Amino acid sequence: MFAPSELFDLSQTEHASIFEGSPYAWEALKKIKEYLQRNLKPALHHTLDGRAHIGAQVFIGEGTVVEDGAYIKGPAIIGRNCRVRHNAYIREDVIVGDNCVLGNSCEFKNVFLFNNAQVPHFSYVGDSILGYKAHLGAGATISNLKLIPENIYLEKEGVPFDTGLRKFGALIGDNTDIGCNAVLNPGSIIGRGSVIYPNVSWRGVLPSNMLVKNKCPQAVVVRRPRGVV
Repeated sequence: MFAPSELFDLSQTEHASIFEGSPYAWEALKKIKEYLQRNLKPALHHTLDGRAHIGAQVFIGEGTVVEDGAYIKGPAIIGRNCRVRHNAYIREDVIVGDNCVLGNSCEFKNVFLFNNAQVPHFSYVGDSILGYKAHLGAGATISNLKLIPENIYLEKEGVPFDTGLRKFGALIGDNTDIGCNAVLNPGSIIGRGSVIYPNVSWRGVLPSNMLVKNKCPQAVVVRRPRGVV
């Protein structure tokens, strides 16, 4: 499930050519900067609701609304009918499809979002690809850098496989849902239609149509006044 077509509906983006010649979907992360250099034609067709900073190397499509306090540094391509909410921080090398939500106090860097992807509240998304209708719950975070200074490895056919990437967050397949305050550790791959419950810390490859539940035990005790044994 590492091939682009196994995770993503490539008809749900105008930028599918970025995956050409890539047997592994994560290889597109290395191409985002070059793709923008070749294809970005800056133009602003959005509606502005308040004040926002928009850099010189930015394209924003018709029907998109940019709310007060957003900072779009660029280079970036943002599609049609999106919502860039209050205090969103869109850094370098970002490609966003149509009908996407880039939420309040969310940060994006070197990412690719298919159409209808939603990141509505308080998330960090770096060096990652989000598929069609992928959704991150409030506070969900994608970690893109290992604490140990080495490349990101995945398990392929039972053997560690070097992705060649020092920074690699997650590949999140179509129609996935990541619960509130979940953490996706570096090199996470989430198959189509899967759900990760709130507060889960996930690492590795999750097949399609799976549920990941957090079953940490909870203690329920009688509440006593302080000082009473």
